[in-house]
Amino acid sequence: MVLPLSLEGLVPNDDSVRLLSHELEDLDYSKLYQAYSAKGRNPAVDPKTMFKILTYAYSQTIYSSRKIETACRRDINFMWLLAGAKAPDHSTIARFRTGFLAEACEDLFYQMVRRLASAGELSQETVFIDGTKLEACANKYTFVWKKSVGKWEEKMFRRIQDAVQLLNQDYIQSFTVQLETRTQDLQKICSFLEETCGLQNTVFVCGRGKRKSRNQKYLELFRRFLERQTTYDWHTASFQGRNNYCKTDPDATFMHMKDDHMRNAQLKPGYNVQIGVDSEYIAAVDIFQDRNDVWTLVPFLKTMEERLGFRYPSVTADSGYESEEGYSFLRENHQKPYIKPQTYEKWKKRSFKKDISKRENMDYKEEHDVYTCHAGRKLTARYIKKQKSKSGYESKVTVYECEDCSGCPHKEKCTKTKGNKRLYISKSFIEKRNESYQNILSETGTCYRMNRSIQVEGAFGVLKNDYEFQRFLLRGKTKVKLEILLLCFGYNINKLHAKIQGDRTESYLFSLKTA
Repeated sequence: MVLPLSLEGLVPNDDSVRLLSHELEDLDYSKLYQAYSAKGRNPAVDPKTMFKILTYAYSQTIYSSRKIETACRRDINFMWLLAGAKAPDHSTIARFRTGFLAEACEDLFYQMVRRLASAGELSQETVFIDGTKLEACANKYTFVWKKSVGKWEEKMFRRIQDAVQLLNQDYIQSFTVQLETRTQDLQKICSFLEETCGLQNTVFVCGRGKRKSRNQKYLELFRRFLERQTTYDWHTASFQGRNNYCKTDPDATFMHMKDDHMRNAQLKPGYNVQIGVDSEYIAAVDIFQDRNDVWTLVPFLKTMEERLGFRYPSVTADSGYESEEGYSFLRENHQKPYIKPQTYEKWKKRSFKKDISKRENMDYKEEHDVYTCHAGRKLTARYIKKQKSKSGYESKVTVYECEDCSGCPHKEKCTKTKGNKRLYISKSFIEKRNESYQNILSETGTCYRMNRSIQVEGAFGVLKNDYEFQRFLLRGKTKVKLEILLLCFGYNINKLHAKIQGDRTESYLFSLKTA
């Protein structure tokens, strides 16, 4: 009886574990309890308590199920959360995390964000969006490339056509292998050859000095074709619109990571993690398989609005998110863009201002829709072409062509084409880019841009460096999303605790400091 029977006196009143237990107590856990069967014995530890333990573990940079088990047996704060219940073992913790919590964790996270909003902790004025790439729990050398699969599949298809032609001659048949139905056609040929071997009582031989019959040769050949074609079909289905995937984690995509310690631009399997930050809290999080941030903005905003139940009047992001599709989506939803143009830094350089080939350095007459180059020659609109993006968004590009570039003394600096100089310009994109550019130059835009670099990039700095979370432990997009949600849960609890201790509650933006 050395230890006290009650642990209340051993946990300080201002400890973050008390705040975590209080904030998570009133959440709706109906989805979590639905994951359990009504039949059979009750779980060893109540699911709500298990969720508190898991969230607190991630807030204390403990991610391994075995280390969480050790903490439940030795750490007073974990014992206080258990409230006298027996400490769960590592298999129970792992089974709860991957099996029962996967469906309910996202709902619980956004419940917590809505609690922060109702308590006045979120400004709900603008959301700061940024992304980072985290390494997946997969082997670095298990990549499959779409181009390579297509090349080998095409080469095999030509061999199949030659083999089918010989087969038809030898067996007097009329088999064909079409591009769209090649797997089914190969299965029919294999069935025919198996039936032929059975009718003719073909004896299958192997080993040195044994001569294979014609039936055996053809059957083994087309079985190899079918096996390889099945493998190629599986590869094609695993790409899911990507250029590559990883064998040990098919949901992961090979990407360039920032922590390239070898400095050889080595590709590693990973996921693109997108977060939206408001008032230093992570208000939204999602996982994407696309390496480019441009294609993540629209689906991320849609998911965020659906989960939060409200729409932010403005969006602040860096130049990696700039696209005509993104601008159009924000305008349709009446959201003000504070997105830095991709050429923002180039516009400041003297070399850009002296570059006569750039559209920005040409004189433009809007009433005549004519550009005038450095030599005083006019570039008029020739035609309009339509472009469709990866996501299906259609944009109109106006093609301008110079009247005559022959004999121009500035042609070498202006264009590399043999003919006349051309400009490919999307008027809608330029108009929306200028609107966003004016927004970021305003006093509010300057404040937002400064806070974006502090809040959202600071959040990633804490998660990756302070929390030492630089590689996922679980495999598969669903489980990876579960991990990042638990991590953001712990981050928000720690941020709320720090704000309460520092008397900074209901503080939203850092103010600009002027000299």
